[in-house]
Amino acid sequence: MNKEMYDLVAWSIQTAKSAGADDCRVGMNSRRFVDISYRERKPETIKEASTRSFGIEVFVNGRYSTQSTSDLRKNALKDFISNAVATTKLLEEDPYRTLPDPKYYKGRAKLDLGQLDPDYKKFSPEDRHNMVKAMEESCLAKGGKKVISVTARAYDSHGEVLLMTSNGFEGSEEYTVFQAGASMTVQDEGDRRPTGYHYVASVIRKTLPSPEEIGVEAARRTLELLGGKKLKTETLPIIVENRIVPRILGGFLDAMYGSNIQQKRSFLSDKKGKKIASKHFTLIDDPFIKSGLGSRLFDNDGFAAKKRTMVDSGVLKEFYVDWYYSRKLGWEPTTGGPSNLIVPAGKRSVKEIMKDLGRGILITDFIGGNSNSTTGDASVGIFGKLFENGKPTQTVAEMNIAGNHLIFWNNLIEAANDPWVYSSWRTPSLIFKDVVVSGL
Repeated sequence: MNKEMYDLVAWSIQTAKSAGADDCRVGMNSRRFVDISYRERKPETIKEASTRSFGIEVFVNGRYSTQSTSDLRKNALKDFISNAVATTKLLEEDPYRTLPDPKYYKGRAKLDLGQLDPDYKKFSPEDRHNMVKAMEESCLAKGGKKVISVTARAYDSHGEVLLMTSNGFEGSEEYTVFQAGASMTVQDEGDRRPTGYHYVASVIRKTLPSPEEIGVEAARRTLELLGGKKLKTETLPIIVENRIVPRILGGFLDAMYGSNIQQKRSFLSDKKGKKIASKHFTLIDDPFIKSGLGSRLFDNDGFAAKKRTMVDSGVLKEFYVDWYYSRKLGWEPTTGGPSNLIVPAGKRSVKEIMKDLGRGILITDFIGGNSNSTTGDASVGIFGKLFENGKPTQTVAEMNIAGNHLIFWNNLIEAANDPWVYSSWRTPSLIFKDVVVSGL
C-alpha cells in the first residue's frame, strides 16, 4: 500500500469529520497509462499520462453527496472537503444513504489475486512500438490487395486504488492492464467496405497472443465479412461466438441490478428461485480468478468479495444489490455489480456442434441493438456465416434477431468448449435453437 496515499486519505477522513460530516468514504486512484496506435505504417496516436484523482462521499444530517478533485495539495483539499460538507447540508434528505454496516466488511479473503504484472517496468517504449508495428504488418500482409486501411493499437496501464471509510473499512489494490488489437477495412463488391477487428486484454502481458497472431486474426475476421448478404427470414439454430456473448448477456444482466428492481425496470424482479432459462444456462460470479480482469477482494461498498452462483441450471439464485438499494428494497445486500462472470464451458468444439445442427448461422458480431430491462424485449443486428452440414456456405450481413430474454435463454441448448479468456466475462460460444433470423 502506498504510504503517501494512505496518509492523505486518512487525513481527509479526519478533516471531513472535523468539518461536520457524520461519516464519509474516500477513494483515491493513481494511474499511469500509455496508448499507441499506428496507421499507414506510422504513429497515429501516442499518449502517455499519469493521473491522480480523489473522490469523497459525504454523509451528514441524513443527506449525501459525492464529489471529486484532482488537486491533491493539502490546503486545497482542506477547502474542497469543507465545501463538500457544507454543500451536502443543503441537499434534500435521503434516509437510505448511509455507510454499510461494518459486518459486511468482514471475511475478506487473504489472497494474492495476481493483478500486477511483475515485468511491467521492463516494458519499454521500443517494445510498445514494435508490438503495434508487428500487429499492423501482419494484418496488412494477410489482408493483401483488398485492404483499404489498418489501425493497430496497444494500451497498457499501471495503477493503485485505495478506499477508506470513517467506520472502519480500508482496502487497496495495485494492478496492471494490457490491451492490444487491430481493425481493418477492406474493399468488397460495389461500395461495401466492411470493417473487422480483433482485440484482446489481460492483466499479465505474456498471456496475450503474439502481435503477429493478433494482426492475422484481425485480417482473417475482416476478410470473412466479404460477400455478406441478407437472407430470407428463417427460424433456425444459431451459435453466438464466445467473444460476443457479453453483448446479449448484458441485456439479461441489466434486469438483475437492485437499482432496476427498485425502480420497477426489471423483468426478473419477481423471479428469484424460479426457472428463467434452460438447464444449460449457469452463470457464476467469481472474484477470485487468478489474474482475472474482474478479480477483486472487495467491492465499491467495501463488502468482502464472495463467489456467487447467480443462475444455477436455469434457476435465478441471486441479484446484484448494493447497500443503498438493499435498504430501499428491504433486502439483504449482495454486491453492486459483477466481477468475473463465467458461463461454464461445455465439452464439444464449435465445429463438432455445427455438424450436428445441420443448417444454422454462426454469429460472429453484433451491430446496434437494444434491450429493455423492464419487459425483456431485445433486438440486435448480426454478422456471421450460414452453415450447412457443418460447413460455412455464405457470409451473412444486414440481418436481425429479436425476441424476449425469457424465451431466448430458454432456447439455449449447449455451451461449447471455448471460453473467451481475454475479458472479465469468460463466456464460451453458446448454441440456441428455434431463433427467428429476420432478413428479406
